[in-house]
Amino acid sequence: MGPERGAARIAVVGSANLDLVVTTRQLPRPGETVLGEGFTTVPGGKGANQAVAAARAGAACAFIGAVGQDDFGRVLRDNLAAAGVDVRGLREVPGPSGVALIAVDGTAENFIVVAPGANGELSELDGADQGAVAAADVLLVQLEVPLPAVIRAAGWARAAGTTVVLNAAPARPLPAELLDLVDVLVVNEHEAAVVAGVPGGDPAALLDALLSLVPRVVLTLGARGAAYADRQGLRLEVPAPRINAVDTTAAGDAFTGALAVGWAERGGPGSADEVTATLRWACAAGAACAQRPGASTALPDRAEIDALHRATYGVLA
Repeated sequence: MGPERGAARIAVVGSANLDLVVTTRQLPRPGETVLGEGFTTVPGGKGANQAVAAARAGAACAFIGAVGQDDFGRVLRDNLAAAGVDVRGLREVPGPSGVALIAVDGTAENFIVVAPGANGELSELDGADQGAVAAADVLLVQLEVPLPAVIRAAGWARAAGTTVVLNAAPARPLPAELLDLVDVLVVNEHEAAVVAGVPGGDPAALLDALLSLVPRVVLTLGARGAAYADRQGLRLEVPAPRINAVDTTAAGDAFTGALAVGWAERGGPGSADEVTATLRWACAAGAACAQRPGASTALPDRAEIDALHRATYGVLA
């Protein structure tokens, strides 16, 4: 059987943005103007997306973040609450909420520019935040909010025995103070190269470099699936479901949210078979998301993840 609904407790410290999305036949090059074909606004932000992804995948999820005193902030709060996310840790601060400007082309590729807004004000965490982190099985963090908040939350998690999963995006070199608190690092190939400080291109070399920094690494490989390695010597890869991708904007967030849920409900990495099962379930979540346009609106629920998993890999393990 796959992870059971309600078993996982996830805390997310991260960003909430309103995504301003334009579709176009091709992405512009520097200095070029292209005509768009459609425009929409969608709640997003890596932190909020991953919180919604975890909640839809079956977790009890608490979100810690910040929005501005504007209409965007109200939309973002309402979207999280509607997905079943606990928003008691979502502050309202003076100024605008975060926004992301996203362009998606006809092949489902995209570029994203983020203006942090209120997310940049998430510098002070309080006792209630510490309680939410300590009560969770997994703390899920990214890099769209100030690093001191990420480090503080990770330190609380380590002290409480909560697993720390870091999705190192947007990519940057990371201080040892944070890396020493990470249990699982989730990165794509570009992010892996930046964090490790080595050239990209060879997944095995990237995994080797990252294992010198953290004990476990999940390397996402896009349409090729995902790879896993840890310091105990376990290495494996799983293929992704074959789909017709429409929009990959939030596919990585769907993958990471589902990975956190699967990890929590299985109680950690476990055997090679258990790691494989968790990665397959996360790959199914990412692929299911990519079949629909949008960010948080495209994140799949548990039934959708399970259905694509069965169609691709067979019976849930």
